[in-house]
Amino acid sequence: MKKIISMLVVLLAVFVIPFQASAHVSVSPNESTVKSWETYTMKVPSEKEMASKKIVLKIAKGVSFESYEPVPGWTTTVDKKNGTVTWQTEGNGIEKGQFQRFSFIAKNPSEEGDVAWNAYQYYEDGSIVEWVGAEDSETPHATTKILKESAQTTTGSHGEVVAGAEDTAGDTSNSNDNTILLWTAVVISVLALITGILAILSRKK
Repeated sequence: MKKIISMLVVLLAVFVIPFQASAHVSVSPNESTVKSWETYTMKVPSEKEMASKKIVLKIAKGVSFESYEPVPGWTTTVDKKNGTVTWQTEGNGIEKGQFQRFSFIAKNPSEEGDVAWNAYQYYEDGSIVEWVGAEDSETPHATTKILKESAQTTTGSHGEVVAGAEDTAGDTSNSNDNTILLWTAVVISVLALITGILAILSRKK
């Protein structure tokens, strides 16, 4: 019986941990180049029973916020003095099991390093989830690694460096590969659990 329970715990870990990680506030791309004008997309899920109707993003030092893509039903407020961008709605908001994307253009720092995207998510009950922790914390902030310019970067209409001009299809391919690997691991784990249970039952007979 203990062996069966242990196997169930392992199976739950395989199922739950990846989906918990994917439920965090994320910002893509997770890599870009110095001085480039990058289009970033922040994905905000709802992890509670009530809706989330406000999200505040802190613009990291060295990053210059340029513009944002309007989101129907949401009001966007840019506070360059305090370095924040706020998205807020009077509508239904982001309800349980949903997520919302917010896209914006920003100029990357002139030096290599990690850009931390600290975000604050407000719920209807007045609670706030602060996505400002380290990668291994319960509420980690999203991070973009700023790298040196590559031969695949290009320049925009004003001579600025624009990242991601090489092949955005590659990002989709990588995402699909990761999804396939995740579900392959889940299937293998389920089969291993079933095999283990059958072996234990056979020995009891």
